Amino acid sequence: MPHASETPEVSQDAPEQDEGARGTRWRRFALVAVPGFVAAAVLGGMTTQGLLAASFAVSGDSFKMSADSLVGNGFTQYGDVATSVDGTGRAVGLSTVNTAELENLCMSSLWDMPIGQATLVITAGASTPVEGTDLVIDIEQLRGNAEFSEIEIGRDASTLDKADGGQGPAGGFGLQADKITVSDMKMTTWAVTSGSLRLSGLGLSIKPGAHECF
Repeated sequence: MPHASETPEVSQDAPEQDEGARGTRWRRFALVAVPGFVAAAVLGGMTTQGLLAASFAVSGDSFKMSADSLVGNGFTQYGDVATSVDGTGRAVGLSTVNTAELENLCMSSLWDMPIGQATLVITAGASTPVEGTDLVIDIEQLRGNAEFSEIEIGRDASTLDKADGGQGPAGGFGLQADKITVSDMKMTTWAVTSGSLRLSGLGLSIKPGAHECF
């Protein structure tokens, strides 16, 4: 559905967090190192707490997104909690991007059904990039190569101002950049919202078995 150059591949599990609402304050969002944090921040692509907060309860399963590249303008990121119907809270990197283009986008969700596993697969942007505005993503993991322009790391989350509505709790650890570019993106997320999303060359299919994007 993005809240320095990073060439190392980054893969990280979300830290444990007590159950709580999305507004739960995080002073210490444990991400391995600045490069890892920055990469995870990257996308998020996308869930504005103020403008387009994912106020809905997330499902019990995360899903995967991949893209050959993502180019976003106006980016912020901070730690947050995504909550499911049963009240379970999951630590996420909440990232917001004002405008974004994604090339060769793939989204997949693996389902366990009475007849066995099945995978929802959505593809778009193979020839014309997917275009999104006011994107917000609850990121659990992200891998890829990232480049940022005018990046600020360690800024108070409540003062973030480079993405519309992308502010977090006072005292929270935040980062932001004027522009973000991510190549070979592979991301696991719990929720994505967008003010608008244009999916050129859309393809949607339900495939028996496991056929995830990566």
